[in-house]
Amino acid sequence: MASTDLFETSERKKRSGAEPLAFRMRPRTLDEIVGQEPILGEGKLLRRAIAAGRLSSVILYGPPGTGKTTLAEVIGRVTQARFQQINAVSSNVAELRKLLDAAKKQKQLDGKQTIIFIDEIHRFNRAQQDVLMPEVESGDVILIGATTLNPFFSIVSPLLSRSLVLEFRPLAEKDIVFILKTAVKDSERGLGRMKLKIGDDLLEHWAKVSDGDARRALNALEIAVLTTAPNKEGIIEITTAVAEESIQKKQVVYDREDDSHYDTISAFIKSMRGSDPDAALYWLAKMLYAGEDPRFIARRIVICAAEDVGNADPQALVVANAALQVSEFVGMPEARIPLAQAVVYIACAPKSNASYLGIERAWKDVEEGRLLEVPEHLRDASYHGAKKLGDGQGYKYAHDYEGHYVDQEYLKQKRKYYEPTENGQESAVKSRLKGLEGKKEETQK
Repeated sequence: MASTDLFETSERKKRSGAEPLAFRMRPRTLDEIVGQEPILGEGKLLRRAIAAGRLSSVILYGPPGTGKTTLAEVIGRVTQARFQQINAVSSNVAELRKLLDAAKKQKQLDGKQTIIFIDEIHRFNRAQQDVLMPEVESGDVILIGATTLNPFFSIVSPLLSRSLVLEFRPLAEKDIVFILKTAVKDSERGLGRMKLKIGDDLLEHWAKVSDGDARRALNALEIAVLTTAPNKEGIIEITTAVAEESIQKKQVVYDREDDSHYDTISAFIKSMRGSDPDAALYWLAKMLYAGEDPRFIARRIVICAAEDVGNADPQALVVANAALQVSEFVGMPEARIPLAQAVVYIACAPKSNASYLGIERAWKDVEEGRLLEVPEHLRDASYHGAKKLGDGQGYKYAHDYEGHYVDQEYLKQKRKYYEPTENGQESAVKSRLKGLEGKKEETQK
């Protein structure tokens, strides 16, 4: 079985003497946990539930290195329940059923509940998650699930409805600096027995570059210390170059399968719509750097050009479409250049969503069943027998009239879908339509 008892595992790792710094420095009590005050602050629901021994199933959701696994282990230590831990990557239904059966029997024997901590629970498919339902429902087990993905996308609804969902935020830089300083000073579990010289500016650098991930920062500290030889005085002095090398390039938090993908593309589109070319370029760079498909980005740019710029600057759609075609032709990394040009053009262009709103209104009428017949004079008159049916009779060819316009009925009921704005070139469109409306009124008189 891949499941483990928390405390047996901890003792085994202590005996090995090879556990990493990030593992050794894991908090052992709720008071040692740094950050996440909205969840674990004094008087907060989870803290009260743990203290009262009334913990229900919870889903811990947030980025790596923010304390999800740590909290689960601390809960295992401070409660009276049995604690079992598995990882959804290496586990299966058979193992899960064995754990659940054992938990059920244990409760029947001594009334003691079992906490089952499932790391990366989003890796379980729907059928595997459904296996948990009876025991969670009956209270035979307390489920603690940890996931880096939005649980409302990755966890089945019945399980969510029976669990408290808690979102972990990336740790603040000050919190990570505190964790690093603690690790440097701690002589029992940290690096306190070593003679170290590390400037606060380097700790702050690690905290900033780690992007809210305490594990990443502690790993950088450890590798910097372990790979630096002591000087003549026996002091390990960490230089700026060593600090930068130990953490390497900042990892971009962007996974095309999780919600950060949707958050980033959303920010990208909203930045173009909001006329902020700098923000739009940043989100573009982040997506491309992280390996996003340029074609996916290009398609979103084209849609934004039509939806948010529209006829305020019709050239935006031309530029966007050209960027799409060119980026497919040249490929990465050069594709970022035409894409950037299109992004800047759209961000800086005047905006109008009148065309988008127009099709939305028309679509709603059709969708809700407000269907209109085609007027007889607009019907196809090219087939044999059309004249007998009256199709096409009375149609007025607009180009035969002054200004290439003639007043006639195009819908059997009057509808207003397109309402042009005063922005950019659309103001000229609005003026023209207003003029045509005036001619129509004169004709009707």
